[in-house]
Amino acid sequence: MDVVNLAAKLALFDSHWDPHVVAAYNGNDVMVVKFVGEFPFHEHPDTDDFFLVLEGEVFLDVEDQTLRLGPGELFIVPAGMRHRPRAEAEAKVLLIEPQGTPNTGDPATAAAKPRI
Repeated sequence: MDVVNLAAKLALFDSHWDPHVVAAYNGNDVMVVKFVGEFPFHEHPDTDDFFLVLEGEVFLDVEDQTLRLGPGELFIVPAGMRHRPRAEAEAKVLLIEPQGTPNTGDPATAAAKPRI
């Protein structure tokens, strides 16, 4: 039962597209990550993908549309939907997904997701 300061956790790393677990609940990882540039298109066949923008601006290319998310805005990509997050300048994002879900949709190319 610890209070988690998201800004302090984000200050612990400089890497991009490298989610770090800050908490867990009901079999889900709560992660913080920094985005800049484009992440590859991918999908998660069995789980939704939760994005909450903390700072900056994120674009989500989802199917045939692009969504713009600013601070305090969230979007949930439905399971099986092909998508790509991207950011022109660094953005800080909170992600929630079931523990063990590969961020690329493919365990062979997924980030390690260390706990901080």
